[in-house]
Amino acid sequence: MQNPVILLKLPSVLSSPHNSLIIRPTRFRNKRRGKQGWNGASRSGSSSSGFGSGAESVRVRAMPSSSYFGDDNGSLRNFKLSESTFLASLMPKKEIGADRFLEANPEFDGRGALIAIFDSGVDPAAAGLQVTSDGKPKILDVIDCTGSGDVDTSEVVKADENGCIRGASGAQLVLNSSWKNPSGEWRVGYKLVYELFTDKLTSRLKEERKKKWDEQNQEAIAEAVKRLDEFDQKHGKLEDTNHKRIHEDLQNRVDYLRKQADSYDDKGPIIDAVVWHDGEVWRVALDTQSLEDDADCGKLADFVPLTNFRIERKFGIFSKLDACTVVANVYDEGNVLSLVTDSSPHGTHVAGITSAFHPKEPLLNGVAPGAQLISCKIGDSRLGSMETGTGLIRALIAAVEHKCDLINMSYGEPTLLPDYGRFVDLVNEVVNKHRLIFVSSAGNSGPALSTVGAPGGTSSSIIGVGAYVSPAMAAGAHSVVEAPPEGLEYTWSSRGPTADGDLGVCISAPGGAIAPVPTWTLQRRMLMNGTSMASPSACGGIALIISAMKAQGICVSPYSVRKALENTSVPIGNLLEDKLSAGHGLMQVDKAHEYLQQSRNLPCVWYDIKVNQAGKSTPVSRGIYIREPSASQQSTEWTVQVGPKFHEDASNLDELVPFEECIELHSSNEAVVRAPEYLLLTHNGRTFNVVVDPTNLSEGLHYYELYGVDCKAPWRGPLFRIPITITKPMTVINRPPLVTFPRMAFVPGQIERRFIDVPRGATWVEATMQTSGFDTSRRFFVDTVQLCPLQRPLKWESVVTFSSPSAKSFSFSVVGGQTMELAIAQFWSSGIGSHETTIVDFEITFHGININQEEVVLDGSEAPIRIDAEALLASEKLVPAAILNKIRIPYRPIEAKLSTLPTDRDKLPSGKQILALKLIYKFKLEEGAEVKPSIPLLNNRIYDNKFESQFYMISDSNKRVYAMGDVYPESSKLPKGEYTLQLYLRHDNVQYLEKMKQLVLFIERKLEDKEVIRLSFFSQPDGPLMGNGSFKSSLLVPGKKEAFYVGPPSKDKLPKNAPQGSVLYGAISYGKLSYFGDGEGKNPQKNPASHQISYIVPANKLDEDKGKGSSPTSTKSISERIEEEVRDAKIKVFASLKRDSEEECSEWEKLSSSLKSEYPNYTPLLAKILEGLLSQNKVEDKISHNEKVIDAANEVVGSIDREELAKFFAMKSEPEEEEAENLKKKMEYARDHLVEALYQKGLALAETESLEAEKSTDLAASEGAKDVDEAVDLSGPESGVQPDLFEETFKELKKWVDAKSSKHGTLLLIRERRSGRLGTALKVANDLIQENGDPPKKKLYDLKLSLLEEIGWSHLVKYEKQWLYVRFPESLPLF
Repeated sequence: MQNPVILLKLPSVLSSPHNSLIIRPTRFRNKRRGKQGWNGASRSGSSSSGFGSGAESVRVRAMPSSSYFGDDNGSLRNFKLSESTFLASLMPKKEIGADRFLEANPEFDGRGALIAIFDSGVDPAAAGLQVTSDGKPKILDVIDCTGSGDVDTSEVVKADENGCIRGASGAQLVLNSSWKNPSGEWRVGYKLVYELFTDKLTSRLKEERKKKWDEQNQEAIAEAVKRLDEFDQKHGKLEDTNHKRIHEDLQNRVDYLRKQADSYDDKGPIIDAVVWHDGEVWRVALDTQSLEDDADCGKLADFVPLTNFRIERKFGIFSKLDACTVVANVYDEGNVLSLVTDSSPHGTHVAGITSAFHPKEPLLNGVAPGAQLISCKIGDSRLGSMETGTGLIRALIAAVEHKCDLINMSYGEPTLLPDYGRFVDLVNEVVNKHRLIFVSSAGNSGPALSTVGAPGGTSSSIIGVGAYVSPAMAAGAHSVVEAPPEGLEYTWSSRGPTADGDLGVCISAPGGAIAPVPTWTLQRRMLMNGTSMASPSACGGIALIISAMKAQGICVSPYSVRKALENTSVPIGNLLEDKLSAGHGLMQVDKAHEYLQQSRNLPCVWYDIKVNQAGKSTPVSRGIYIREPSASQQSTEWTVQVGPKFHEDASNLDELVPFEECIELHSSNEAVVRAPEYLLLTHNGRTFNVVVDPTNLSEGLHYYELYGVDCKAPWRGPLFRIPITITKPMTVINRPPLVTFPRMAFVPGQIERRFIDVPRGATWVEATMQTSGFDTSRRFFVDTVQLCPLQRPLKWESVVTFSSPSAKSFSFSVVGGQTMELAIAQFWSSGIGSHETTIVDFEITFHGININQEEVVLDGSEAPIRIDAEALLASEKLVPAAILNKIRIPYRPIEAKLSTLPTDRDKLPSGKQILALKLIYKFKLEEGAEVKPSIPLLNNRIYDNKFESQFYMISDSNKRVYAMGDVYPESSKLPKGEYTLQLYLRHDNVQYLEKMKQLVLFIERKLEDKEVIRLSFFSQPDGPLMGNGSFKSSLLVPGKKEAFYVGPPSKDKLPKNAPQGSVLYGAISYGKLSYFGDGEGKNPQKNPASHQISYIVPANKLDEDKGKGSSPTSTKSISERIEEEVRDAKIKVFASLKRDSEEECSEWEKLSSSLKSEYPNYTPLLAKILEGLLSQNKVEDKISHNEKVIDAANEVVGSIDREELAKFFAMKSEPEEEEAENLKKKMEYARDHLVEALYQKGLALAETESLEAEKSTDLAASEGAKDVDEAVDLSGPESGVQPDLFEETFKELKKWVDAKSSKHGTLLLIRERRSGRLGTALKVANDLIQENGDPPKKKLYDLKLSLLEEIGWSHLVKYEKQWLYVRFPESLPLF
């Protein structure tokens, strides 16, 4: 039973509005206003919070009639919420006419409509998402399209006689005897469970798990301290060496436990997955014992098996602690298991808005409670819920396969080119051929114009939705103290037009709701607002229309539905230009349905608009956008092509040939836009010209439309529209170039736009915003936007809160000669209840230093680069600064693998199978560093990219994954070592992939502070060489150029590991901000007008000493030299022999004996024999093998004159002569062989001792009974009659090397362990792990784990075992 909603009646107290969080598009590279939400879930925008407030407006707007208000719509004092209107405001439907429609047509509540939710995943256990209003299953399928939950289950195991199998994690798993498995084959895999959880859930679990871990660790510390105190009290002064060692050991235990508390980092439990075929379907069971506190919970045999969700629609949870729903899908004949969890609450919230059904709380129903859903997770959990190309394409495939009617996608980002890219091409196919209606959010980057995101706001086939807030929503869902008088667009809702002149926003819908969220959030509902919420509201409304159309036998077409929505929406605002904010207006379900009923017998056709300026073939646009100053000063002629578009299955004879319409063209202002009066339109389309004359327009924004109406059926409204947007900027003529906008008055939600022709020569702006005339705090959005060809909109933005009247200063870069929009908006809910107008004075000063080189490239020679600088606007202080703080090293792949993807989820609707290209790169870091991979061809474009997808993975030699990423690579901190980067590319065209097989990839590394290079400037070309003529600063006067040189870095300052061909790069700036002090401005990266500077690393200088003395005169005879060459050749061949089979081993042993007799006591030969024994893989009798190793080591030791060696190293002298140098090398060579032999002998002795101890149970029992404070150092004389060979070997080794070194410390660890000093052994193990610069060796961690087990610290054993799966995975994860 669902819990009832609790209503709290709050007293009417005036207070500041609560601000709800807006999840801005995370991939908008300039971080938006510091707002956060659930994992940054929605790119295209949403916000989440408890219950708060957030929204915005463009002007005071007229809201459609609503029963929320009395007759006096503006009378705030008469506005009251009842319980029912409050509940209705939490899930707004009245605003779009859905309530009226459902009241008149209760059975057209979405029944028969199937919606695909492209999002972060939908929780099928969330409130209201189980059944439809007519009792059908609500969710028909749940799919992870990203692959982030994929588990490799290709390993097949068989059950033993006890019905047990070994899981992929190594755990022994008991099967349920009732499970049917005719083949007897069980497929196993495992997953780190945190990889399936959101950051928010993971943080909660980590916190709860750490509390329990801390309790256990504190108990262990208390016990360890107690034992130390007892020992000290018992033994008093520690004069005995053995007692000192025991005390040290006990202290080390205490220290180790305390350090563990400081370094604790929970990587999460491991879950084992088992997949099998029961004769009918694939089944999945999970072992989640590691998540449970109770050992009897989470067992594999107790898990209720799942199958692919679409078959039985069953799901499970991992544990009661996480309360996270999991769905299973099996692909590729059981080789791949997909565990589906959501990557944020965003997708469930979106799904709830579209169609949640609450039978006991009908006012909280989604818009279309009768509709069914499929969940297509496109938010990749590995990337914090960011979408990937793989996820997007698979989602489209699934939507077509399930024969969906609608797609909702509340994701998006800025784009380089509108209506362009691989995903857009496939969307066009889905809409035009398969008749799906695609609805998407317009974006949350407003209030400036041209901020709509891709794909929702920029793609012709997609209905882009803006976010609207009504007074009831503000009062109810946002809980503001006083509702706005009228409905309006949220402040942050993105605006059109697109860069190519299309409207951008199609319609608007309520952009906030309190809707269901996943169970792991531990709440049923949550407030989120954003265009992410507006899109599903519109989608749900369209589902109602489709439900009615299907029931009434009306053909469903995205073309006709969109036309009905556009022509029946209620305008938001009184001005035509308000369409750029709200589209055609607030959608109205009932009116759109009536329109479709009336037009049911008309052909389903869309009108494709292509516009280009007369006389020019490119660029082709979808509207007319006159933005730059030169274009607005004269009339222009445009060619418009109108092309009727039918669905691909349209009949040539029955639909295309008869199509003919008489179109009457209308201009919203004939003084500005002139066109022919009539047009006869056939299937092949028609072209006509339009003249636009903006010469008499005032400064500011102007919007017009040219639209065509059917002469025979004018009731249809506009069949097509050509948007005409004109921004006429003001010209800055005064010098210095200062612009002031005084006394701008603001009320909540108001936006003021100013358009400025940025003076040529300007490169940055310094601005001041002064506020006055208010009491409570005020929040403002301040945005600027410039549009440049083939670039994303150049956007600067800031959110400013004024707690009292004051001034704020800003600085940002600009492009001279391009129109800049300045948009200042008072946040829609800021100042509500105050009734005081805010006065804003805004002042802008343009600055600029023009240079002759936009990007400075130092070619690696000693020559400097000349820079010509001039100030075109006003006098500027020329203070150049440049740093090189990063290095880019190019790499080519060492291997390329092209394959066909095997599963149906990678087969396009056209039938083509997608191919994958895996490129493998290798790179090495000599020191730990922060690195980022870069692929210039592909990075930073996901929608505006003709390539399908990319994904990379960086791992070390142990297969530990350190970083993953896609089109937006991020920096990752990597320790010293060798790394493999795998790049995964997908496309259905094999030729494209073939061309990528030698794709250049850069590894970018941040330089350490000590490595950062600050470049010098000179007034003379010889300055860098001579060291004179330093250039510091100068005053630039307009009309006069000044030149100086930037010198290359000196070769001795180049960072280590900068190979030839790599590039050092950083930033260079030339000007100084007026508010910088004398010591500031030295970092060019903090300057708003900085440029890139780079230095190509040249070839290394030749080693002058190389080759000297390389050919000493030999005193040996020719026969002696030949003998040595033959001997060395024999040893080389011997060392290369394999020992895989018994026969090969026998041959090897015979040859070793022969060589030993031929070259007795020859150390290099004996060392190779020892090396060969150590490299042998298949060893059955380890004790016998160790004896051979010990004998071989003894032979190496015996061949070396240790007395002579000791005498040599006792002499501290640096050899000056060649003969002395050769002797030194010979002695060092002998010492290295001696040390290695002693080390391997010690390891073999210790292992033999351990193996023999295992055979003797009596000995094991007697050793286990010893208490640690009674442990005896076996190296002492009391250890027994027989000599302690291990101790003797260890002592001999200590004579020649530091036993604590990373190379030989393992022997010290073993020594401490066999002496019973486990705490000291642990300390040694930790030191070895930390000192070892190479990737960690599993053997050391295994030793550490066995020590912890021996001590009995079970909580640390469990912790270390979990870390082993991270450090040493069996294989790399799937892409």
